[in-house]
This record gives sequence, C-alpha cells and structure tokens, in this order.
Amino acid sequence: MPSATPSSPRVVLGVTGGIAAYKSVDLLRQLRALDYHVAPVLTPDATRFVGAVTFSALASEAVRTSLYGDSTTPIPHTYLGQHCDLVIVAPATAHLIARYAIGLADDLLSATLLATRAPVLLCPAMHTEMWEQPAVQENLATLRRRGVMMLGPEVGPLAGGDAGAGRMVEPDVIVEMAQRILEGHRGPLSARHVVISAGGTREAIDPVRVIANRSSGRQGYALASVAARLGARVTLVSTVSLELPLDVARAITVVPVESADELLAAMVKLQTSADALIMAAAVADFRVRAASHKLKRRDGVPVLELEATPDVLAALVEGRGQGQVIVGFAAESEDVEANAREKLVRKGVDLLVANDVSAPGVGFEHETNEVTIFERSGAREVVSLRDKEGVAEVILTRVASLLAQGAS
Repeated sequence: MPSATPSSPRVVLGVTGGIAAYKSVDLLRQLRALDYHVAPVLTPDATRFVGAVTFSALASEAVRTSLYGDSTTPIPHTYLGQHCDLVIVAPATAHLIARYAIGLADDLLSATLLATRAPVLLCPAMHTEMWEQPAVQENLATLRRRGVMMLGPEVGPLAGGDAGAGRMVEPDVIVEMAQRILEGHRGPLSARHVVISAGGTREAIDPVRVIANRSSGRQGYALASVAARLGARVTLVSTVSLELPLDVARAITVVPVESADELLAAMVKLQTSADALIMAAAVADFRVRAASHKLKRRDGVPVLELEATPDVLAALVEGRGQGQVIVGFAAESEDVEANAREKLVRKGVDLLVANDVSAPGVGFEHETNEVTIFERSGAREVVSLRDKEGVAEVILTRVASLLAQGAS
C-alpha cells in the first residue's frame, strides 16, 4: 500500500451504522491505492458492523470514533474539518442525514461535517421504505440546496432478503466521483456560468421619484445561492442589495443596476459567456421621460406620458447562443396557466416559471413561494409552497438537465 505524500488529497471517510458498512473497507482500500491520505471516522453504531482495527490497518491514520480528543489532537472534529479536501460518508444512514440536515453535532462524524468547508459526498443506504419517506427526501433536498453532493442509492438486493431502492453504490463508483470532486466538480452545474437577475427595476420620474414594483429580489438571490452551491460560476445582476449566505458570498459576482436599460445592457454583455440566463427580476413595463428637476406640488399635478421599456427577455432570446438555456418568470394574479403558456410561446424561452402573487405566502416580499414550471415540450411541474431556496433547487435541477441535454 503506497504511503500518502504531503501533496496527497486528504479525505475524511465517514462510516455510519448500516450493513453496507462492509463495502467501506474496499472503498478505503481503493482510495489509498490512489495515494489519498484517508482519515476514517466511524460512528459508535458503525463499530457494530465493522471493526475499527481493520480501518486503522488500511488507512493513513488510526480510526477516530470519539468526539473528544487527546493531547495530540484535542479538538478532532475541527482538525479533521479544516485539514481535508473531501468528506465522504458511506454509508450515510437516514439517521445521519437527518442530524446533518438540522445541524446536530453529537458525535465526531456529525461535528466534522459541520466543521468543514470541504465538499461533502453522501452515499445513502437504507431500506426502500425508509428511502421513500417524505422526511428523508426533504432532508436530502435541504442538504442538496446547501451544496452537499449525493451518489445513489441503487436498486438491488437489500438486507433481510428484500430488494428495492436503497442499496449503497459500489466502491468503484464512489472512487470515480471522489476523483471528479477533487478535480473541481461541485455538482450538476459545475463549470457552468449562470447569470441571474433579481429585484424590481426602477424608472425615474424625476431625480427623487421612481416607478417601481413590489419585487423584493429574494427569489433571485435564492437562485444565485443554490446555483453557487451546485457548482456554478454565478453572476447576479440585481436592483437590490440583499445579504448573501456566507458560504456562497465569495462565489457570486454581483452587478448592481437600477433601470430596465441598465439591466438590459448588463444581461446582454454577460450573455456571451453564459450557459444559462435566469430572468427572475421584475422589469417595469413602462417608464416616463424623466424630468431633470424635482417636480413640485405647487406647480400642479404633472401629466406623465408612459412609454414602453425595452423587452429584456426578448432581447436575450434573440441573442441566444448555441445550447444556452433561458428561463423567464411570470408574476400573475389571474388565469395563471393560460397567461404563462402564452408567454412561454411568445417569448421563446426554455422554461417559464409562473406564480400567482395574489395567493397567500406567494411571491413578492414573502420568504416562501409556490410556482408552476412550464416547458416548451408542454410538460409542467407544480412546486408546492416552500422556502425560496427550495423553489430554486427545483428550477435549477431543470436547468441542469436542459444543459446536459444541450438546449436548442
């Protein structure tokens, strides 16, 4: 077995209490054969299925099982979290997934997961009935939105003679994914440039007053955050200034704009390098010819003559590059589906995300949203009421799928 060199990738291999833990011995062997420095962390339940001595003999350093350290490593979870390039949990049980999703840190493995900024790969393994539980799927969705990568499970023989979904993927598949992650893969949007607009445009009436709308920009910021966690290079063209989550703030370039003209100029400039453009911003349809000075009440009620603003989405579709995915949004208050389908066809976008802003908890200023996603193929998907990052995950999953297929 080769010894790890100082430049070797450092991998924390977490093993939880499931029958699939026996596969993790072979996984460890294959990782070491690549000259990776592997630090195994076993949960107390894992030691009921596999022996710590076996892992210590094959690994780069002795197995750790306790949250509490010793004189050489007094805080092991911090040490492991800060000194690794990748964390793999195989198998990842429903119990571990739930604790990770809600941020518990009551053993060494869960504490290490919270203490690391390295990419994390979970390889779920459990019985089919557990895998299909809504609680498990919601926990997984939460973790995916945070940028945690998943591999599997497969369909096949399970413990107790059963068969179905829930079988941990084979070690060679995990090793292949580990290699990709260590080479820079971070999810289905890795190496993609995603340009997202957010907020509502403001059109000047005079140097003080504007025509605006109720868009808060929260959905656009949620899209930017989730896209970054899925590996994308993100440019956020925004009319508002909201706080980005700390884990993605450095990965997102924010371009401030105010008017429809400024938004159009920024989006068209960025389009040349974009793989996907998501027009979540609410663009004012009309503007006035702005007065050069503040309009005074004493001069009477002014007559404001409206004119159309540029159609940003139409311009992007007209300038679409080969394989580029374009997503439009439609905020409606009546006849949502009919209006959305008409706009989908008229604008020529790949996806049209529509919502009924008159519904409770939906749209502007709310922390939650409920949308329907329409595709050019005629397919539609209703995304039930949830937080805006949850909505963003569904939209971006569709975007990633279209990019993989090569959108026309």
